[in-house]
Amino acid sequence: MRYRILGALQVLGQDGQPCAFERRHTRILAVLLLSPNQVVGRDYLIDAVWDETPPATAGRQLQNCISNLRQHLPGGGDWKHVIAAEPTGYRIHLDSGQLDAQVFEAGVAAARQQQATGHISDAATKLRDALALWQGPALAGMTGRAIEAGSARLNEQRLATLEDCLELELRQGRYHQMVGELIELVSAHPLRECMVGLLMRALHGSGRQSEALRAYDDLRKRLADQLGLDPSQQLQELHASILRNAIPIVASNSAPVPIGQTALRQLPAPVRHFVGRDAALDELDSLIAAAGQDAVMISVIHGTGGIGKTALAVRWAHRAAPRFPDGQLFVNLRGFDPTREPMTPGEAIRGFLDAFAIPADQIPVGVDAQASLYRTLLAERRMLIVLDNARHVDQVRPLLPGSSGCLVIVTSRNELTGLVAVEGAHPLTLDLLTAPEARHLLASHLGRARLDAEPSAVDELVARCARLPLALAIIAARAAAHPTFPLATFSAELADAQRRLDAVDGGDQFTQVRSVFSWSYQRLSTQAAHLFRLLGLHRGPDITVAAAANLAGLPFGQARQLLSDLARAHMVTEHMMGRYAFHDLLSAYATEQAQTYEAETERRAAVHRLLIYDVHAAAAADALLT
Repeated sequence: MRYRILGALQVLGQDGQPCAFERRHTRILAVLLLSPNQVVGRDYLIDAVWDETPPATAGRQLQNCISNLRQHLPGGGDWKHVIAAEPTGYRIHLDSGQLDAQVFEAGVAAARQQQATGHISDAATKLRDALALWQGPALAGMTGRAIEAGSARLNEQRLATLEDCLELELRQGRYHQMVGELIELVSAHPLRECMVGLLMRALHGSGRQSEALRAYDDLRKRLADQLGLDPSQQLQELHASILRNAIPIVASNSAPVPIGQTALRQLPAPVRHFVGRDAALDELDSLIAAAGQDAVMISVIHGTGGIGKTALAVRWAHRAAPRFPDGQLFVNLRGFDPTREPMTPGEAIRGFLDAFAIPADQIPVGVDAQASLYRTLLAERRMLIVLDNARHVDQVRPLLPGSSGCLVIVTSRNELTGLVAVEGAHPLTLDLLTAPEARHLLASHLGRARLDAEPSAVDELVARCARLPLALAIIAARAAAHPTFPLATFSAELADAQRRLDAVDGGDQFTQVRSVFSWSYQRLSTQAAHLFRLLGLHRGPDITVAAAANLAGLPFGQARQLLSDLARAHMVTEHMMGRYAFHDLLSAYATEQAQTYEAETERRAAVHRLLIYDVHAAAAADALLT
C-alpha cells in the first residue's frame, strides 16, 4: 500500500487503484500522514476534523472514525498495526517508500550528499527526480488549520528544493534551457526574490541582458506597490553586476541535447476528479492512426466555459503520450483570461524555442523566421502539441507543424471553423455531462454514502447545475467543506433563480461560474451581447430565429446571423435546425445581464414584441389545422 500527499491525497492499494474515503476519514489520514511514524495527539486530531467547533462527543466520534478508517483501508485485514492507538493519540506506521513525502525527503538528502562531494550534475538530477514526485500542491483541495499548515510547510519545501535545483543547473551553464521554466515560476510566484534572481541570471547568461534588467524592475515595482519594500541587498547587487556586465558566464559542460534525443514533457498534471467522456476519449484515440500519414492531424475541442475542455485534452494527452516518443508541448494561449491579454503567436513560439534550448544568438529576428525554425525542429518528429485556450484561428495557425508525424490538440470556447475548413481539423464538440456522469462526479468528491443518503437532493443538484462540470465541482467542494450540511441545503440555494449563480461561486475568478461565463460574454459584439441579454427574458425551452428577431426587434436575417455568432461562441446551442437554447446557468446569467444593462422599458418592450409574435404564430398554426 502506498500513500500520496504531494498533490491530492491518495491511498493506493496493491493493484495501484486509489481508495475512496469519507471526508472525516481523509482529514484524519491527512494529519497522520503529515507526521508519519509519530504520535499525533487526540486533541490535535479533533481540532483537525472539527476545527474550532468540536461536538461534546468528539472523542468518541474520533475513536469511531479511526475504527472505520481501519476497516476501509485496502486488503480487508486488521489494520490496527498501521494506525495504532497510543496513550495520548494515534500513530500511523509506514515502511520506507510507502509515503511519497518521505521518498521526496530521502531524494533531497541524497542530492545534498552528492553536492557536498562536488558532484553538481548528479545532485541536480537527483533533485529533479525528487521533484517529479509532486503532482500538485500538497493535499490539494483539503482545508482546515492543521492540514493547511502542514501542506504549506511541504509546499515551501518543494519551492526551496526547486530553487536549489535551478541554482545547481545554472552553475552548469544551462541558461537557455532554464529561461522558459523560470518565466513560468516567476509568474506563479511574483514576489519570490530568489526566483527572480535565478531568472535574471538565466536571461543574462542567454545574452538577454535587457530582459534580465526588466525582470528586476518589474519585481521592484511589485514590491513597492504591494508591500512598500525594496528588493533585498543581494538582488540589488545582482542588478548592479548585470548593469556592469560583471557576471561571468559559465560555459555549459555539454551542448544542448538535440531534439529527438531528449523528450520535452510539458503537460500539466491531469485533473483528479475526471469522470465520463469515454466517447470523446475514444474519438481522440482514433486520430492517432491518422497521424503521420499525409498531413498534420489536428483536433479542435470546443465547448462552453466550464465544460471541461482542458481537462479532457490533458487527460487524453497523458494517455496518448507514449505514442509520441519525441515529447509533448503545452501552452496556454490565454484566449479567454480574466487578467492577461491573449498570447501572441510570437510569444508562444519563443517559449517553445526556449524549451528546445535554442541559443539566443541562433534565434532569428521576426516571428515568421522564428516560426520557420520551430517547424524545422518538429520536422520528422512524432510530438503531441496541446494549444490550450485559443481565441481565434490566427492565434493557432503559426503554431501548427509543417509536416506529418505530429498531432495537435486545440481547445477553445469558439468553434474555430476556419481550422476545420482550411486545415482539415477534426471538430470535437464537448457537451454537458450525462446525468449518471454528473452523479459520478459528485460521488468522486463526496463519497457514495453521502449521495445514497439523499438521492432526491442529488438529482436536483445535477439538474440545477445544468450538468456543467465546473458548477458541479464547485457545489461538491462547498458540500465537502461542510460535511454536516444536508445536500438539500445546497439544492435549495440553486432552486432560487436569482441566487443560482451565487451558489456556484468557489471564491476566486476561476471557480466563479458567473466570471467564467463573463470571459466569453465580454468577447461578443455589441449586437450579439444585446441579443444574448434579451434571450434571458424568454422563458421557453428554446427559441426560433423568427421569435428571436421579434424579441430583439431585428430583421430576420440579422437575428439569424447573431444567433450563429452566439452559437459559434457556445453562448447558445442550435439543438435543432433553426431552434436555439442554452442551459439553465447560462439562462440565469443572461437574465442577470438583462436586468443590469437593459432598461426596464426595453425589457418590457422586448417581452411585448415576443408575446405579439407568439399570438400571431399561434393564430397562423390554428388556421392551418382548421
